[in-house]
Amino acid sequence: MENYKCTNCPMRTKYDKNPKSFVGRFWRWHINFCPGWKGYFSSLSPTEKAALRDKYNFTKY
Repeated sequence: MENYKCTNCPMRTKYDKNPKSFVGRFWRWHINFCPGWKGYFSSLSPTEKAALRDKYNFTKY
């Protein structure tokens, strides 16, 4: 697996702490088209993908 910055993304951390914050909402919107997130998400196992889909209400890819 490649080293993706998405694992330790500061904006993702802000979303995890407060999803309704401006930065948190921006990050959630951003992952819908971010090529880095797509690469990171695609590199995960099906179990990890399912967990992120549930956690972030993510339905793309």
